[in-house]
Amino acid sequence: MAIYLNDVSRTFGEYLLIPGLTTKMCIPSNVSLRTPLVKYKIGEVSPVRLNIPFVSAIMQSVSGPELAIELARNGGISFIFGSQSVEAQAEMVRKVKKFKAGFVVSDSNLTPEDRLSDVIALIKRTGHSTIGITDDGTANGRLLGLVTSKDFRPEKDDNSMKIKYFMTPFDRLHVGRLGISLTEANQIIWEYRLNTLPIIDGEEHLAYFVFRKDYDNHRANPHELSGGDKTLLVGAGINSRDYEERVPALIDAGVDVLCIDSSDGYSEWQKDTIQWIRERYGDTVYVGAGNVVDSEGFDYLVRAGADFVKVGIGGGSICITREQKGIGRGQATALIDVAQARERHLQETGVYIPICSDGGIVHDYHMTLALAMGADFLMMGRYFARFDESPTKKLRIGNNYVKEYWGEGSNRAQNWQRYDSGGSESLKFEEGVDSYVPYAGKMKDNLNATLGKIKATMCSCGAVTLEELQRQAKITLVSSTSIVEGGAHDVILKEKT
Repeated sequence: MAIYLNDVSRTFGEYLLIPGLTTKMCIPSNVSLRTPLVKYKIGEVSPVRLNIPFVSAIMQSVSGPELAIELARNGGISFIFGSQSVEAQAEMVRKVKKFKAGFVVSDSNLTPEDRLSDVIALIKRTGHSTIGITDDGTANGRLLGLVTSKDFRPEKDDNSMKIKYFMTPFDRLHVGRLGISLTEANQIIWEYRLNTLPIIDGEEHLAYFVFRKDYDNHRANPHELSGGDKTLLVGAGINSRDYEERVPALIDAGVDVLCIDSSDGYSEWQKDTIQWIRERYGDTVYVGAGNVVDSEGFDYLVRAGADFVKVGIGGGSICITREQKGIGRGQATALIDVAQARERHLQETGVYIPICSDGGIVHDYHMTLALAMGADFLMMGRYFARFDESPTKKLRIGNNYVKEYWGEGSNRAQNWQRYDSGGSESLKFEEGVDSYVPYAGKMKDNLNATLGKIKATMCSCGAVTLEELQRQAKITLVSSTSIVEGGAHDVILKEKT
């Protein structure tokens, strides 16, 4: 006979937070949203911490390099989608790692004998308008000059003209010597009003560039998530099929954390994947696993060696797993159950396993509820798919602008590895849909508004850290009538002009 659970499968929309004492310290400017990304022992600090509790979903329509860069600059992290070739995914990771506020290895280089047409073609291919001119055209050749977009006019200058006739030659460049600190390099940039400072070694070989815009960007993004080498942090999704090829390539590209992407993480396939990583890399490679919806799934993945566990099946806005297979659980109930299992594990072992809530977010206040219920961070797809930085097209339908958004289980994505049941069969039916989401503009503006709501709600709960929120939050179930009461009612709303 089947095992029947007595609890009801509930969603975030069925709960509300009860206000706590708002002390004079509880103001938004005092609220910290820092949160652990990977496991750690109590008394220690997680090796990787997020500055905001947001990560972007492992989806073709969400997590490309542009969004990964922008999210990291604002304190979160993206997981570059794995439903593409190993080479393509690794290149996306490299693109994010090259975008750093610090010493940048030049990937745009030519020789003095190359021509303006080569400059134009290189700028078009890389998007970088600063080109190092070296004796052999490599990133570490002897520096002979510099070319920027200010040095030529493509519509008027002869495209066959050699670079040596319009570049800024070495003897007119301000340069820094290898070993200079980033602070000293920025001081030279400011003193001489430079946009770029080449860093050379004792034999005048190009080593790095330091860019003024990186300094300005860092000041504009104080919560930027970067490592000791000043590179932005970035994650990547992997599957339980080709990990022996994909994982080494991603590590070589500089990935900071991996996550096994699956609709059902409670499987021996995930255990095998984690153990393969542990056998070859030990604890030096961080890998999350999931998705699960109960304590048994959580415990299984933790024993396998997961650094964090992802919670949620069927709650995504484009996910139809529950409809197709009748499998899943209300996101709130699943999260509460897994958070309790995490607490038991903590008491027994002294090791804290972060959990990620994936799916079920309809309104911004659901985010705060998920965090209060025990999530350390939230993985979101629809939320990020709306922004300029997502990789999809912006379209106009009627009087509204929208962006394309499709599930990894849709025919469009063809990501059958995510729904792998073993064997050699591919996806036989869809578990995701192809859709649109309302276009919302730039990420930063929307993110600031959302984070402002979370901080304000935390203050109303008497909490200035996520740890305090989870410890102090009071949560109540609501009736269908009280849900209606919570919105505008019994009035005639004015039309917005």
